[in-house]
Amino acid sequence: MKNEPIYVTQPYLPPLQEFIPYLEKIWDSRILTNKGPFHRQLEQALGEYLGVDHIALFANGTLALVTALQALRITGEVITTPFSFVATAHSLLWNGIKPVFVDIDPQTLNLDPRKVEAAITPQTTAILPVHCYGNPCDVEAIQSIADNYNLKVVYDAAHAFGVQDAGGSVLRHGDLSVLSFHATKVFNTFEGGAIVCPDAKTKQHIDNLKNFGFVNETTVVAPGINGKMSEFGAALGLLQLEHIDRVFARRCEIDQLYKERLRGVPGIRCVEQTGQHVSNHSYFPVLVGEGYPLSRDALYERLRDNKIYGRRYFYPLISDFPMYRGLQSAQRQNLPVASDVAERVICLPIYPTLINEQVDEIISHIRKPCGLGG
Repeated sequence: MKNEPIYVTQPYLPPLQEFIPYLEKIWDSRILTNKGPFHRQLEQALGEYLGVDHIALFANGTLALVTALQALRITGEVITTPFSFVATAHSLLWNGIKPVFVDIDPQTLNLDPRKVEAAITPQTTAILPVHCYGNPCDVEAIQSIADNYNLKVVYDAAHAFGVQDAGGSVLRHGDLSVLSFHATKVFNTFEGGAIVCPDAKTKQHIDNLKNFGFVNETTVVAPGINGKMSEFGAALGLLQLEHIDRVFARRCEIDQLYKERLRGVPGIRCVEQTGQHVSNHSYFPVLVGEGYPLSRDALYERLRDNKIYGRRYFYPLISDFPMYRGLQSAQRQNLPVASDVAERVICLPIYPTLINEQVDEIISHIRKPCGLGG
């Protein structure tokens, strides 16, 4: 076990023999893509599981983000977070939109609504928040700001599969919510994504956009893209749904074990989920601060030296990359909380096949520099 690498996340793969009947049906039908039977089944099954009425599947989450912005005809400036994966901001650039970065809340690590309102200009057309690590944004405050200034809201919900608040799925908030089904996510289709739509008309428009803009065999109404999910991805998604509740339960167990064993370790802060909601435990981020004998990067290297591959997620900030750093909103003095968190965060391994002995090993390497028992 000690020689086995431990990664920050690994995709859950159901037993191969369970997937073979799906493959046989694909072979027999000869339908590999273009909204085949498994594609339609997965859309319906996901809608029922997630508690949403209209969902459009995509080949990946980035294409879904790009298409969501195009579907709402968003232009000008969009306020977003620097503390996310680069796809969040890249989707804006692909649509010719200027990202405007604002700082994050130090507790939730999501967009700070107070900073959002202060950044609005006459060119602002939308807000693109991220439910960071699956922790829901302050959706009421964000929607209130959007209503006051007549802005659209598109949620990057890549981490938020299955997350619920008091009213149901967090995916129901905003004008659109975008999911990722990448292999590292709690629910995966190898590669994949989806847009949660408020009504059937919007879904139909998005379905047209993800199929080059075709509405029938001979008519193209928009400069769409090829964003369709294949039948292989959809079949894997249907199989994954059969196991997802067990996946969530095991992630919850690992989350609780980490919290119990890291309690009292000086300088280590577990990023707590806030508010009353159902978590999916998609990540386990900790912040390394004063009182811990090692820097974040030294701890990161110590873990790697022992074949424990955590991740400094998100580091660097999006705003630090060359295509963004020239923006006034990207200057670090405007983003003090995000800049600080990016220098201190490390996500520890969490996935359903991680066993307790491996969790104990990870924790021991964090505790030992403090002179604490393993």
